Amino acid sequence: MDWGKRNRLNNVLAADGRCFFLPIDHGYFQGPTRCLEKPGETIAPLLPYSEALFVTRGVLRACVPAGTTVPIILRVSGCTSMVGPGLEDENLTTSIEEIIRLNAQAVGVSVFIGSQSENQTLGNLTTLVNECEDYGIPVMAVTAVGKELEKRDARYLGLCCRICAELGASVVKTYWCEDFDKVTGGCPVPVVIAGGPSCHTELEVMEFVYDGMQKGAIGVNLGRNVWQNPYPVAMVRALRSIIHDNAKPNEALDMFEELKNSGEGK
Repeated sequence: MDWGKRNRLNNVLAADGRCFFLPIDHGYFQGPTRCLEKPGETIAPLLPYSEALFVTRGVLRACVPAGTTVPIILRVSGCTSMVGPGLEDENLTTSIEEIIRLNAQAVGVSVFIGSQSENQTLGNLTTLVNECEDYGIPVMAVTAVGKELEKRDARYLGLCCRICAELGASVVKTYWCEDFDKVTGGCPVPVVIAGGPSCHTELEVMEFVYDGMQKGAIGVNLGRNVWQNPYPVAMVRALRSIIHDNAKPNEALDMFEELKNSGEGK
C-alpha cells in the first residue's frame, strides 16, 4: 500500500487501530432527519469524540467548520430518496477532483448486493476504487440493504463484505448480526459496524457494539443511536469505552448513567 493511502487510513483510526466514525449523511436520502435538522449544531459536542466524520459535500461545506481537525470521510453515492420506489438505484455523485479539493481522507459508497441495482452499485464501487487508487484515497464500501432489513444475516452480510473487499474496498461498513465473526472472518479488510435504526435502549446498542468488537470489528460508524439519544455525549463516550477500553456493556451503561446524571451527557 502506498504511503499516502496508509497515512490517510491511519488518520481516520485511533492509535490503537480502532475507530468511532460519526455519520451524518442520512439527509442525502431521508431529508431533515430528526435531530439532524441543523447538522452543525448536532455534531458540535460530538466531534471531539470522533475519529472521523462521514458526511456529504453539501453539509460539509454548509455546516462543518473549516477549522476542524476531525478527518472527513466523504459520502459520494446517492440520487435516491425515501419517497422513491427504492433506495438501490444509486450513482456516484462526486468527482475525484472534488474529493481532493475537499481534503477528504477517505470516501464512502453504498452497494446493494442482491438487488436489481447490484451491478450498477458494484460498478460504482469499482469505478471509485480505480479513480481513488491513483491518488492514495481509501474507499469504504457500505453494504446497504435499502428497506429490506430482513436481509441482515451472517450469510448475506458475509457475502457482501467479501465481494466489496475483492473489488478493492479498503474498509467495509456493515450491519451487526448474529454470528458476526463469520462476517469478519471472511473479509480480508477491516470491518466497521453500522448502526441501523435506533434501538429501544442504550444497553441494546452497547451489547451489539461489544459483541461486534469481540468478533473482529475495528470500530463503528454509528449515527442515530448517538445523536438521537437525549444524552448524545454520554452515549458516544460510553461507546468509546467499549471500542477503545474493552469495557463490557454494563460498565459502559454505568458510565452513560453517571455522565447523564452529572450533567455532562448532553
